[in-house]
Amino acid sequence: MTDQSEHLDHLKAELLEIALDAAARAGAFLRDGRPDDLGVAATKSSAVDVVTEMDIASEKLITGLLADRRPDDGVLGEEGADVAGTSGVQWVIDPIDGTVNYLYGLPSWAVSIAARKDGETLVGVVHAPMRGETYSAVLGQGALVNDLPARVRPAPAFGLALVGTGFGYLAERRARQAEVVRQLVPEVRDIRRGGSAAIDLCDVAAGRLDAYYERGLNPWDYAAGDLIAREAGALTGGRPGEPLSTDLTIAAPPGLFEALQTRLEDLGAWHD
Repeated sequence: MTDQSEHLDHLKAELLEIALDAAARAGAFLRDGRPDDLGVAATKSSAVDVVTEMDIASEKLITGLLADRRPDDGVLGEEGADVAGTSGVQWVIDPIDGTVNYLYGLPSWAVSIAARKDGETLVGVVHAPMRGETYSAVLGQGALVNDLPARVRPAPAFGLALVGTGFGYLAERRARQAEVVRQLVPEVRDIRRGGSAAIDLCDVAAGRLDAYYERGLNPWDYAAGDLIAREAGALTGGRPGEPLSTDLTIAAPPGLFEALQTRLEDLGAWHD
């Protein structure tokens, strides 16, 4: 082993340890700090405000821990954290992925933390406290659900695929996404809409979904889940020949990925 590869392995181990710690702390804070009556607050705005406050507090908890442990790293977070850093390492954080689920008391929400070095994701952690599960991956070292190896399902025939997706917040985009689903749902086994992109990607990794796609995701939505899915054997990408992006994110095992990508291209799933 060269000094360079040994250094990289040490870096990956350090980043994983920090990501697991930060995600566990933020997850416990969000789980234990959520008011029992949050979903039925007196007004819509007050409930949403509490979720926003929890989101911001979770991100501050994570970024504070990162600043203590690795002060020279960059940070990109959903709630506004955007620090360039000088180390070449960038953390990509979603402090609550699945905020509507969190608001309503549904269990499918998670803390998502990824670490990139020079643009390549080295470590991904998605912690889902209400599921009692932590999904993790290190580049080149496979993926885990808690301490057990995660592996995608073998590709089924297209007509037998259970496919996850999600919808955006804007009415016009939702209408377009619903039209894509209307055309796709008779062609596959069924469609699932879980409400957390990070968990959906991990469900592909764990063999609980055959495939997942969505338009309109941001880097903090998919950074960790993308690595976890790939390390579990999935292919990920966007439109044909393009990486996954805000336009389109797809994850599926080889043999299904290509067919789904082609069909989504035909359906125009990448535009409103």
